Amino acid sequence: MIAGNLPIGSGRHNVVFIAAVGNSVYAYDADNGKQYWKNNYTEKGMRPPNSTDLTSPVWWCNPYTDFRYNIGIVGTPVIDSVAQTMYFVARSCNSNGFVQYLHAVNILTGAEQPGSPVKIEASVPGTGDGNANGVVSFNPKLNNQRQGLLLLNGVVYISFSSHCDLNPYHGWILGYDARTLEQRIVYNDTPNGENGGIWESGMGIAADKQGNIYVTTGNGTVGRGNLYTETSNGTGENTPNPDPTDLTDRGESALKLTPSGATLKISSYFTPTNYLDLNINDLDYGVMGTLLIPNSNRYFTGCKDGSLYLLDKDNMGGYSGSGNQNRQTIPGSATLRCQPAYYGGNGVEYVYLWPEQEPLQSYLFNRASGMLTYGASFSPVSAPMDFGGVLSVSSKGSASGTGIVWACYKLNALIHNGYYSVNHGILRAFDANDVSKELWNSDQVKGDVVGDWAKFCSPTIANGKVYVATFSNQVVVYGLKK
Repeated sequence: MIAGNLPIGSGRHNVVFIAAVGNSVYAYDADNGKQYWKNNYTEKGMRPPNSTDLTSPVWWCNPYTDFRYNIGIVGTPVIDSVAQTMYFVARSCNSNGFVQYLHAVNILTGAEQPGSPVKIEASVPGTGDGNANGVVSFNPKLNNQRQGLLLLNGVVYISFSSHCDLNPYHGWILGYDARTLEQRIVYNDTPNGENGGIWESGMGIAADKQGNIYVTTGNGTVGRGNLYTETSNGTGENTPNPDPTDLTDRGESALKLTPSGATLKISSYFTPTNYLDLNINDLDYGVMGTLLIPNSNRYFTGCKDGSLYLLDKDNMGGYSGSGNQNRQTIPGSATLRCQPAYYGGNGVEYVYLWPEQEPLQSYLFNRASGMLTYGASFSPVSAPMDFGGVLSVSSKGSASGTGIVWACYKLNALIHNGYYSVNHGILRAFDANDVSKELWNSDQVKGDVVGDWAKFCSPTIANGKVYVATFSNQVVVYGLKK
């Protein structure tokens, strides 16, 4: 994350903030690399959880090999530039158990703000998986804070999913007062069922100007209480609910959530007709980062089975057993564990995504019809493996010829006896108006290499530089060479 023109050190400076999986946060000068401060936020007498603490019965996460050791701060923090405060979730553990804390720290010093940190706890009435006497409680070990945090109307929102389907878990969204850190919102998307993780390949929670929140949920109960039991090979059994339109449990769904008292209410939703098949075959709907197309009512979502869904954010289409009622469906076959991006150029608008083992794809957005049309694509010699690309766009406003799509992804195939692994990454730059034209990539010159790809960390662009986080204990900074 970058904050500009901060009164830090001597004078005012641009600062890059780095949140690391060992629970440390660093503040560096974004232009010359000078370190201003560093603090570690692990709870006293504890340590950050690591990959061996969170193994799962499913084969692809036992062991948990695609994350570099620690699993402390993972979700991207959010900064309140006016209050000069950064919010993030840090995890700690010891032999007595696991805890998660929401921290609010001063971005000029790293010091905790008044009332910080606050222990993350929550519960809702329900008969779902892991309940005790009709109460489902937040589990700080099993619930994974993966998405970027959201600051909206004075509330910090945090979503949770699972660690590689390690049960029992649920999809949670918790909201905290940004000033006092008092818990104001508790929402569980499967209180009478199970799963429903909210993770979206790490992309932040979407929101509109009216204060509504938009998320897409993964494998889980749809309706009320139809339980899905996953087996060791990643498949399972699931019984259709007599009423999949019941709003109580909403796995496999795109949701428009509106604050209502101490919780969130579903104002609109979309659940694919084949939700049962998605559950049984581990084809999460909530796998892709989702976005609101600016200044429109369109919401762009994607599923692990390759299907893209364009929704009316205010009337998503609900559920129909006879066929999907959303605005547009674009079928595909590639897994969409990726983060899309948007660009509004001079009279044209594009949405981009890069699925696993597929070309980088662009879609032209027609504002008159509100529909997408497949555009240019790029097929490299080495396409993304295991996970798709994470994308960012830079431009000089809408000036012609200035738009660049930045794509970062992991190279190489599965290793370690078929398990996912940490591997070399690559950063590529493309013409935003024609992504078949590659402008540059980090493997062209030996000194430009990215290092090991950090899972779901999209490039950050500011002041003529591109910042890429890695699992090689460094953030790599790119800019024009003199």
